[in-house]
Order: sequence, then structure tokens, then C-alpha cells
Amino acid sequence: MSEYNKVRVSKLVLKNEKVKKKKKKNKSKNKDEKINVEENQEKINHGNWAEAKLVSEISGPVALEFGSQTYVTAMDNGLFTLGPPHNEGEGPLPEEILTAIIVNETRIALKSGYGKYLGVDKDGTIVGRSDAIGPLEQFEPIFQDNKLAILASTGCFISIRDEDDSLVAKNRTAGPNELVKVRLQAVENTEEEIDKLDEKKGNIKDIEKNYVKMFQKFQDKKMRMIEGKRSELKKAQQEGKLHESLLDRRAKTKADRYCK
Repeated sequence: MSEYNKVRVSKLVLKNEKVKKKKKKNKSKNKDEKINVEENQEKINHGNWAEAKLVSEISGPVALEFGSQTYVTAMDNGLFTLGPPHNEGEGPLPEEILTAIIVNETRIALKSGYGKYLGVDKDGTIVGRSDAIGPLEQFEPIFQDNKLAILASTGCFISIRDEDDSLVAKNRTAGPNELVKVRLQAVENTEEEIDKLDEKKGNIKDIEKNYVKMFQKFQDKKMRMIEGKRSELKKAQQEGKLHESLLDRRAKTKADRYCK
């Protein structure tokens, strides 16, 4: 009997009978579906504003969420503070919506509803008072372990100051207070609006032309651009200083409302 017990017993298979294979459950598919459901529910809870997962997604209308459903809001004096909590299903208010512009693969710029770019003051306070993008107006979103912190040009991460709820960049390491969610809203634009918003469309000449269209005064209905080689623009683009170089070139035309 001991030898008999060693023999592996299997189900009797009749001739011409097909053996049915057991289907393995796709656990990864179920996990992805669960994540999608959770993300959709979170988007609904925030008034159809989804959380950004990549730097390349941070473009157009955005809101900075610190904590749970509380967003950074712009004030008319150029400062920023944390707005009141929102109820479930509510999106950010107009004064809590910023415009994100992609500077390069790792950096972005942010513009308030007052048409001013956000930058860092000498004491680390985030202010929105600039008319153009320079070094101080560039921010680097850093994703790690599905969490996000935003590095300012000073090497410090942005956060909300406890004493007065002001937006500041003070700490060189990212802790719980520096964790932020960038909320995005899908906006449908016409082809003409897309061309206007897409500042980096085309070659280096097209990029400069798009910037000139945005800022130049057309008093005599003529566009003024610096002619000649654009090698310095290509170099500036590679170094992440394209906006500064474009600003310098626009200043030379003496026809720019921000460069006099």
C-alpha cells in the first residue's frame, strides 16, 4: 500500500475529451481597475479636478492643494495664503486657480489670476508680482513614491507657514508640511487658442514668434522681431534659460509692453 500511495492520482480522462485548463486570475488587472476607480472617485470629490502624476501634466489651469481640499489662494497684494476648506464635490474657486507654464522638462512657472508670475522674495515668501519668467519664477515639481513636493529657485520647498497660512519656501528638505497635490482640470480649447497657449510649438523661430505675439504692442499692426542668428536661443533652451533670453531679445525691439 505504501508504494501505491506514492502514485499520483489524477482525474480520469476519457478519449477525445478536452481537458479544461484553469484560468489564472489577473491580479494586476484587478489592481489597476481598483486604482482607476479610486482615482475617478477622488476626482469627483474634488469637483472634477484630478491629481497630477507627472511633471509633463502640469500645464494650463491648476490648483495647489495642501492638506485635504484646501487650496492656495491669491490675494490682490501679490501674496498667497491657504483658502477655506471645500465641501466634497467642490472644485477650487477662481482666485485659487493658477496657470502653469512648462519651462523645460523639469521646471514650470506659475501665473496667478492677476496675470503675475509667482516668484520667491528675499525672506522666502512666495509672491506674484513679476511680469515675466526669470530664474526666481521657476519651480521644480519633484515626484517620489507617488508624493509631490515643489522646489523653488532658492533650493527650498514650498509650504504653508503655520503662523499666518502664508505660502513660503523655507525648508531645504521635504517633510509632511511640504507635500502638495497639483490639481488639474481638463479644458477644451479651440485650435486657435491651442496655438496661442502652446508657446513651445515649432522650431526656435516659431517659439520666439509665439512669445512676441503674447507680449508685444501692435500699434502699427506690425510685428517686430530681432533678425539674425538664433544660436543663443538654442543654447539658452538647452540650459533652461530660454525665457530670460527671449526677454532680452524682446527688450531690444522697444515694442514690448513688459520690456521698456
